[in-house]
Amino acid sequence: MMAVVDIVKGKCPNCKSGNIFNRRGNIFLFQMPKMNERCKVCNFKFEKETGFFFGAMFVSYALAVAEMITSLIIFWLLLDLSPLKVFFIIALVAFISSTFNFRVARAIWIYIFY
Repeated sequence: MMAVVDIVKGKCPNCKSGNIFNRRGNIFLFQMPKMNERCKVCNFKFEKETGFFFGAMFVSYALAVAEMITSLIIFWLLLDLSPLKVFFIIALVAFISSTFNFRVARAIWIYIFY
């Protein structure tokens, strides 16, 4: 359970106290999260090789799909909104959660190969 909290917080998989990202990012200010090259506490290298985070794109896709399906169930099936409203809500959810998904997908990918 603690690993899930560390992944969401973006903590180093080695020491659990350093940060993977030095800037969280903000989609409304058009800022992407910025990763540290190494952990400032234990000097753990986050990117093992060039192209290491290619697989994190698939993790990010899975997170986005899960968020979209959850939104669909909540707003269409439970709240009975029109399909057009649900479409725009899902698009908004995907847009707002994009930087969060980026951070969490990379953290998950790092933890998988730790």
